[in-house]
Amino acid sequence: MCRRQKKLMINNEMDLSDAVIVKSGRLKSVVWNDFDRVRKGETYIAICRHCKKRLSGSSASGTSHLRNHLIRCRRRTNGNNNGVAQYFVKGKKKELANERIKDEEVLSVVNVRYEHEKEEHEDVNVVSMGLDQRRCRFDLARMIILHGYPLSMVEDVGFRMFIGNLQPLFELVAFERVESDCMEIYAKEKHKIFEALDKLPGKISISVDVWSGSGDSDEFLCLAAHYIDEGWELKKRVLNFFMVDPSHSGEMLAEVIMTCLMEWDIDRKLFSMASSHAPPFSENVASKIRDRLSQNKFLYCYGQLFDVSCGVNVINEMVQDSLEACCDTINIIRESIRYVKSSESIQDRFNQWIVETGAVSERNLCIDDPMRWDSTCTMLENALEQKSAFSLMNEHDPDSVLCPSDLEWERLGTIVEFLKVFVEVINAFTKSSCLPANMYFPEVCDIHLRLIEWSKNPDDFISSLVVNMRKKFDDFWDKNYLVLAIATILDPRFKMKLVEYYYPLFYGTSASELIEDISECIKLLYDEHSVGSLLASSNQALDWQNHHHRSNGVAHGKEPDDRLTEFDRYINETTTTPGQDSKSDLEKYLEEPLFPRNSDFDILNWWKVHTPKYPILSMMARNVLAVPMLNVSSEEDAFETCQRRRVSETWRSLRPSTVQALMCAQDWIQSELESS
Repeated sequence: MCRRQKKLMINNEMDLSDAVIVKSGRLKSVVWNDFDRVRKGETYIAICRHCKKRLSGSSASGTSHLRNHLIRCRRRTNGNNNGVAQYFVKGKKKELANERIKDEEVLSVVNVRYEHEKEEHEDVNVVSMGLDQRRCRFDLARMIILHGYPLSMVEDVGFRMFIGNLQPLFELVAFERVESDCMEIYAKEKHKIFEALDKLPGKISISVDVWSGSGDSDEFLCLAAHYIDEGWELKKRVLNFFMVDPSHSGEMLAEVIMTCLMEWDIDRKLFSMASSHAPPFSENVASKIRDRLSQNKFLYCYGQLFDVSCGVNVINEMVQDSLEACCDTINIIRESIRYVKSSESIQDRFNQWIVETGAVSERNLCIDDPMRWDSTCTMLENALEQKSAFSLMNEHDPDSVLCPSDLEWERLGTIVEFLKVFVEVINAFTKSSCLPANMYFPEVCDIHLRLIEWSKNPDDFISSLVVNMRKKFDDFWDKNYLVLAIATILDPRFKMKLVEYYYPLFYGTSASELIEDISECIKLLYDEHSVGSLLASSNQALDWQNHHHRSNGVAHGKEPDDRLTEFDRYINETTTTPGQDSKSDLEKYLEEPLFPRNSDFDILNWWKVHTPKYPILSMMARNVLAVPMLNVSSEEDAFETCQRRRVSETWRSLRPSTVQALMCAQDWIQSELESS
């Protein structure tokens, strides 16, 4: 081997773990399609993508030695020089700059040999196949979106080497190309969602949630649509995920949200809007949007059903009141458990005290996660079962942490009772990412009754705590009781009966008046749906009439009866054919017996089956049952003490437009996979 050839060789044992891939923007030779150029310190190295041999990659070395290697590379050509014919023209050595293999071109992949095999072993034959570069690129982008991977992973040395070994023919792209592919996927998926929303037979409810970005001042608003589709399936789709300035006024935020709704062309199709009213999204924003939509008469019941609050948020607010009221006692218990678990000998002594006091329990002491209040509830519940052992430890172990007093233990037991109820309710709320609105009324009513009961506690400490909790709950109840009641009335297992059962327990003799208000509201809502249905039917009839006249060669606009179009609608609305039942869908529905109550009942399927029987009421049920009463996507989110979710670290530093594309596309792709 000559001296120059030795200079062009690189030690294959060199550690390249910290090497950096050099972007190939200026590498014009076509040979770089088969080499990765990396830099370690001041040394540039060219790594063959086929056999992984290392050669000099410096610009001073040129590319002749790389072409020569490709001619001999058995992994690439298996000894057949036809594989490198692209580097020569008519027998002359000439680099074909800027030449790229087209995506559609069929490439021949032959005889791959693996490093652990000896050269004389028979090669592994791979059938000739076509590699669709574009499809591979978009599969990669879709994977990044779906799993929340960083876009920069395509430039990681380890990832590029892995892909090079897995499929040498795939041309890995840079960050900018992947970002562009992700944006293209977002645009295509957005068009699908737009068409789906446009074809919906019913109304749409939206939810607004606040997310945190990379810094304390960076905030995003997540706007999602909730609706029941033609197949009576409840769907949720993220529409927008945009950065907002916390200093923006409520009027500005309302304008931004209205702009988003109009871009999606759903401002005329809204039924309700659910929000947590967390800053920067205040109640003022919701009222401004409601007022604007009410001016155009887009909302039902004069907008009374439009502004909805998140049920999980009010529960978490009451939980925080409870935990803050006894935070000192909780800290004592937390430190006591840490002390017990600090050594094996202390744990053994504590186990002996458990036996002596008869506080044996299947529950083990555990330290809570302060970021998840359900774990704090579990920690306190376990400690309460062994409180006598803690008292004995405090008496006999001078190094132990102070033990709560009997009164503190008693108060803690009451608060744990509160927390356990809230845990059960949230578990019921979050058993599915999309729950129909009829599921919430029984759980909310149970909390209402519990608060009334807890407020009678003789301990002033507990009763004053419950007063604060009831204030938060009453604010939630006053805003949502109509939607909650109407949704449960549309449940054939309950109808008016559940409202008639609970309201006397809440309001005593005043209940009948409130129940009458609910009855009037649901009648008004039904009448508004009925008018909409009749107008739609009338329009369909007029469309047919127009078509009939045109098909007979008569210009309908010249008919003398054309001025009586409104009269035709009047007749449709007021005339009852002989034998036709004059009772409305709502009256028929409420008069029929209750459907048997069982846990497997599917209300959406029930209304799907009964749509022919109750055509107008089913339309109303479609709109009401889609109202979202919580803005969390999972049980884990619901129990977090910090209610504001955060954009993943891998995406926070990206441009806001890219963040929106990734967050929306991720939701759409995940939903598509779940439904397939």
